[in-house]
Amino acid sequence: MDSLRLISKSIKIEGNPFGFSHQRNQIFLKSVAFFLLIGLAYRFIITDSTVSPVTNVQTLPPADPSGLTSIAQAQASVDSPVNITTIIPSQNVSTKCDIFIGNWVPDPSGPAYTNVSCRHIQDYQNCLKNGRPDVNYLQWRWQPRDCDLPRFDPEQFIDNMRNKWLAFIGDSISRNHVQSLICILSQVEEVEDIYHDKEYKSKIWRFPSYNFTLSVIWSPFLLQTETFENNVNGVDIQLHLDKLDQKWTDQYINFDYVVISGGKWFLKTTIFHENNTVTGCHYCQGKNNMTELGYLYSYRKALRLVLDFVAEPNHKAHVLFRTTTPDHFENGEWDSGGFCNRTMPFTESNEGEMKSEDVSMRDIELEEFYKTTKQEGSNSNIGLLDTTSMSLLRPDGHPGPYRYPNPFAGVKNKELNQVQNDCLHWCLPGPIDSWNDLMVEVMLNRERQRRE
Repeated sequence: MDSLRLISKSIKIEGNPFGFSHQRNQIFLKSVAFFLLIGLAYRFIITDSTVSPVTNVQTLPPADPSGLTSIAQAQASVDSPVNITTIIPSQNVSTKCDIFIGNWVPDPSGPAYTNVSCRHIQDYQNCLKNGRPDVNYLQWRWQPRDCDLPRFDPEQFIDNMRNKWLAFIGDSISRNHVQSLICILSQVEEVEDIYHDKEYKSKIWRFPSYNFTLSVIWSPFLLQTETFENNVNGVDIQLHLDKLDQKWTDQYINFDYVVISGGKWFLKTTIFHENNTVTGCHYCQGKNNMTELGYLYSYRKALRLVLDFVAEPNHKAHVLFRTTTPDHFENGEWDSGGFCNRTMPFTESNEGEMKSEDVSMRDIELEEFYKTTKQEGSNSNIGLLDTTSMSLLRPDGHPGPYRYPNPFAGVKNKELNQVQNDCLHWCLPGPIDSWNDLMVEVMLNRERQRRE
């Protein structure tokens, strides 16, 4: 207030305010100036003495130019689905989004087909026809954590595949996948059967109006194999770790797109051959004094050979390498009373965990894949189709006991697990249908889906 007093003293009012007009004008102007100065002084005093009511304001760090958030310092258990990958893209960078990490969200619209509208479902995966009573497993879709994934558009896909050949190479999971794709595409046009082998394991189809050829090639090891009967466990599988299976390599030049994968067959008892010499085995239990090298040895050898072949610069096919598929057997395995009777997906934060075999196989897959794609001069048309995480979260999507029609007919107590369960393959329709959403995104919407 001392400032106000000084200001008021500096203004001298002279003469009678009711005197001459000139004096009145002077008095009026001085009065206006006086009040203006008082206002300015008051503003100065208040501003100088008032504290802002907003406290503890923190300055945000500058944005990361890479578009990626930092890697978490404390990592989850290696078996946890939370730890499938550790790099999490920021939500505002869709081009860097990892479409393979996310959750299953409710989708009341349901599947694109039914077991009635599609005639290509194998009996073992036709869960509804075989009497599965619940249908909730059909009402979920895959949602990546940090971006939107376009729904599979069968008309757009089949048009893009005009005059092309897409081949699936692998085991029965590959056959499961191709049947899912055919069921979706058959809503656009019915497919023609062109070829099948004696056991109906390898097949070729064609969509006539589009001249689009689709095939599945049965090659569970991807390598050259011979099978011989024995008196102990029924068969000996001879696996040549330095020779690819000509069943698919001889046709490879015809393919425009390839989805290729290894898998559970490497866990079987196998005898290894390299340079026409027996070098070891997996699970041979001391037979003929062979060296136990293990399934990880043969799996790495097989993937290295396969990836080197498809990466050759003269090979035109765009290749998607699909990762391992975890099973969901509980309280045993397929031959020891294991079952899968869950009716809801897992979430990232609860009990879903990969088995140690699946973790080890997937580690090898990623190591060999990135080793191939980072080699100088290698074919750039190799992409990763990482379905492991999304599959891990769907214990409810398997046939379970409903691989057979009415499996509990005549069974008094269902708790006794007297019926063999399938907890590896997928019901059709079912969660495997969403693999096609990822497949088309990697195959057609991006040159390459790579996490770096």
